[in-house]
Amino acid sequence: MFVDKVKIKIKAGDGGNGIVAYRREKYVPLGGPYGGDGGDGGDIVFQVDTHKSTLLDLRYNKLLKAESGFNGKTKKMHGARGADVVVRVPVGTTIKDAASGQVLADLVYPDQRVVIAQGGKGGRGNYHFATPRNSAPNFAENGEIGESREIQLELRLLADAGLVGFPSVGKSTFISVVSAARPEIGDYPFTTLVPNLGVVKVNDGRSFVLADLPGLIENAHLGKGLGIQFLKHIERCRVLIHLIDMSGSEGRDPIDDYKIINHELVSYKHDLIKRPQFVVANKMDLEGSRENLVRFKQAYPDLVVYECITLIAEGLDPVLYAVMDQLDQMPQDMFVEAEVSEVTFTYENPADQFSIERINENTWRISGDLLERKFRQINMDSEESVLRFGHTLRKIGVDEALRDAGVQDGDIVILMNIQFVFAENVQEI
Repeated sequence: MFVDKVKIKIKAGDGGNGIVAYRREKYVPLGGPYGGDGGDGGDIVFQVDTHKSTLLDLRYNKLLKAESGFNGKTKKMHGARGADVVVRVPVGTTIKDAASGQVLADLVYPDQRVVIAQGGKGGRGNYHFATPRNSAPNFAENGEIGESREIQLELRLLADAGLVGFPSVGKSTFISVVSAARPEIGDYPFTTLVPNLGVVKVNDGRSFVLADLPGLIENAHLGKGLGIQFLKHIERCRVLIHLIDMSGSEGRDPIDDYKIINHELVSYKHDLIKRPQFVVANKMDLEGSRENLVRFKQAYPDLVVYECITLIAEGLDPVLYAVMDQLDQMPQDMFVEAEVSEVTFTYENPADQFSIERINENTWRISGDLLERKFRQINMDSEESVLRFGHTLRKIGVDEALRDAGVQDGDIVILMNIQFVFAENVQEI
């Protein structure tokens, strides 16, 4: 089954917790803190696998979850890192954030890897917090929460050449004759419901990848017929082979067919019409094909038209050689540039990363990713850990921002599910 679009949830592993431990050995006075750090959580990694051609493996996976890091150990021993989850996808897979539609990665090269969800950082053991004033801290950090998000994967086939044209013009027959691909062939429209790939070997030893795409019809760019579901697979074809039923056996005019298909290409994506296009007049053995070919060449005198009968493989070599020669002149990665937007790193003031909301006269709420991340790392059972968190908020600028907002000494400040009492003087640690 060919699947080219799936939506899944991913969750990177949480970081392991640092621990509180002390060195207690004979003849080692005042051994001091000895707790190790937690291990980092595993990442969710997507990697290109050239042996895959569909997203079917992910269709029924609702959640991918990486392993969490292990807690630290005594003797300053570091906890083990959580195992990554490596998801193998076909070449041409685009990964988007399901909520915002932002492109996170565009996998267009063999063995390309990208981390989509990063594991949480492991918490630090208590030996990191020893100071001259507090040589034996009895607190450690918890690990950070791993990233989680819902993503959408879309596959756009990477082929050197793509077959385009109306239904029943002979595209499936064409690819079955020139390659080892065996698509369904029938005497009815929309026989091809999914793209088919085949490797075409020219008689001089050269080869290229050909994609047989489902038939297009008028207003396909608006979703009619199979619509844009498969128009997207044309985007990365370096060359287009435009098959036309020159006999008009389906009741259509070949001149109109050519005009309509090109209109659909330019309506979907304006630069598709600029791709090198080889026009192939098929079914030249049927009645009326010669007369229609004369009219077609009069209507489009600048076009080179290749005549063929795909059913008996007659006249195919000239067009295959022409396509191969054109491909040799074009860069291999043309039209496959990654679509990830350029990222510009700028300084972000910590004070801009949280917000303050007044609930009533004496109650306030603070929120923000930075605060919540720091909060998850504290151990609420340790007074020292809570006091240290208070100092962290002061360094970030939360205290000053609360005062500016009108918070008074003794007011209640809520962060996540915990209430704090705002105090001007915080005990030093």
